[in-house]
Amino acid sequence: MSVVEVPGESSPSDRRRDERRLNSRLADFPAPEVRRAVLTWLLAAIVVLLFLWMVRRVLIAGILGTVIAAYLRPLYLRIHRRTARPVASAVLTLLVVIIPVLGALAYSYVELVDVLGYIDSHQNEVAERIDAAIRQLPFMTDANPTETVRAYVLTVSGYGTKIPAAVRKAVVELSVAITIFLLTAAYVFTDADSIVSYVRSKVPQRYDRLREALVTNVTGVLYGAIYSTLLTQGLKTLVIFVLNLAFGVPLAAVLAILSFIIGFFPIVGSWSVYVPVAAWLLVFRDSPARAGLMVLVGFLLNTLFISTYLRPKIAAERSGVLNFYWMFVALVTGVYTFGLAGILLGPILIGLLKAVVDSVTAHASWRLTEVEEGTG
Repeated sequence: MSVVEVPGESSPSDRRRDERRLNSRLADFPAPEVRRAVLTWLLAAIVVLLFLWMVRRVLIAGILGTVIAAYLRPLYLRIHRRTARPVASAVLTLLVVIIPVLGALAYSYVELVDVLGYIDSHQNEVAERIDAAIRQLPFMTDANPTETVRAYVLTVSGYGTKIPAAVRKAVVELSVAITIFLLTAAYVFTDADSIVSYVRSKVPQRYDRLREALVTNVTGVLYGAIYSTLLTQGLKTLVIFVLNLAFGVPLAAVLAILSFIIGFFPIVGSWSVYVPVAAWLLVFRDSPARAGLMVLVGFLLNTLFISTYLRPKIAAERSGVLNFYWMFVALVTGVYTFGLAGILLGPILIGLLKAVVDSVTAHASWRLTEVEEGTG
């Protein structure tokens, strides 16, 4: 009886050849084949390294585009069923995200320019209030910070004229990353099935278990990290917004949006918003009680509870891969090692490490199991 080979699956002859290769010693291979293998792997390593170097500045934009597209693909499919046009459906889906973000940024820009314009036109008044507040502090009654305060006020007021140029510079610097993000998301929207099929077809069958472990772990940690980051940033932003409204702080919404954005960057966080707000309450509202509550609530709730405990806890539970401790290590060390990209790279690296360790230390490793299947 002849054996019918199914396309996409390894034949018995292929499995026997793979088994012989696995059981062979390096000395058994002909010299030309060894040289070809070494040259191929060396060339592959060089190409991969050059590719990673080329995309290093937009790598996170590509990863974010892929993850966001995975989140929004159900919405894309719903729109696609009505329009039957893949490109138009992808554009409409992206607009659901882009329009609110652009609206919030435009509103913040207008309000911030107005505030800086007010400071510029009332420099003396602002400097006098800050100078008087500093003199009321302990051990500062005989200090003379007037000139220093005026210099800082002058510097801050000058930001109003620098903002348009800074925005243009940021747009230019981020234009490539934004383009990669949008095109990657659109590509995943329209060709997700083809991408998955292509990747699976390029992975040898004997590595299926390792591939499944890698995909499961990376998908899990990415989902958990992004979900927890967005959720906790939203919670911290809501806390800042409520505190601003309760204490009568102007630009409550703008400061909340600013807290959401800068919370993604390493070291800085919502404290860089609630601490200056507390100083404003102390200086311009003469309200040490409100200033103290702003710092106390912000520190205990936002910095300690939400950032240190809630974020890794939610990420670990959503990922289903790492526990609280390892997710905490991944988020903290990732951010401090890789900067903003560490929000994703930290969990990805530990997720990959766990997949490799689990596969290698399994009762029957993926490679030995595949050999056994080929000989059976």
